[in-house]
Amino acid sequence: MTRTILIVLSEYGYWGEELVGPLAAFDRQGYRSVFATPTGKRARALPPSLDPGYVDPPLGRSVTTPEVAVAARQLDESDRLDAPASLAEWIPDRPYNSEDGYLRKVEAYYRELARLDRDIEEYDALVLVGGSGPIVDLANNGRVHDLILAFVRADKPVLAECYGVACLAFARDWEDRTSILRGKHVTGHCKEYDYKDGTGFLGVDFNMGPPPYPLEYILRDATAPDGRYHGNVGKETSVIVDHPFVTGRSTPDSYLSGEKLVEVLESGLRRYGW
Repeated sequence: MTRTILIVLSEYGYWGEELVGPLAAFDRQGYRSVFATPTGKRARALPPSLDPGYVDPPLGRSVTTPEVAVAARQLDESDRLDAPASLAEWIPDRPYNSEDGYLRKVEAYYRELARLDRDIEEYDALVLVGGSGPIVDLANNGRVHDLILAFVRADKPVLAECYGVACLAFARDWEDRTSILRGKHVTGHCKEYDYKDGTGFLGVDFNMGPPPYPLEYILRDATAPDGRYHGNVGKETSVIVDHPFVTGRSTPDSYLSGEKLVEVLESGLRRYGW
């Protein structure tokens, strides 16, 4: 049977290659890809990710080849990303403790959330695409967290790239709040790759300096004491598989990330890169 992959994208901008890379592996394998965004708004690629002439400040060189730029632009301009599923319409929102009738509302929340475990039966894996956008609407999105936790409960693989890996660090059971990355090996956007200025997003008139948090530090803390963050600085690629998680450091790791997720699904790969 054809496998189905659920791909979550930010509405504030995804990095072109970080979608194109995994998607190329899925398409080659004949997988069906389903897209979702936080509110159902169509996702768009960050303009620098479509420009092979854009020089990444920390690396001092372009990170987008002309071929990838063409592929990313064609995808972004196609109708393939039109009409994504809305996480807001699909997954319940946990009520504030201060709300009137809180007990009944939180009971309703858990009833609806239980349906999520059944809903994801049709999907074989979850993908969280990177770029700066996830900082805004994915990293601390409770619905995204509940989706991740559902896939983890079902022992289904979750691929996260770059700043999308922050979602894994923050997705925690509401009661014990223990990191799902505790004891795991992961990679993600390393401190050396952080901008000093110019972290930008789509759809807002706001361009901050450095990112609001150093993801590497968060991942180091989340995986402790028995796991480890791997930056692999100086190496061309950094992809880590520690079942059920597949994590990619940044843009150059996108194609390999998708290929490794295919290996997880087809060959039972459980460990890679550490």
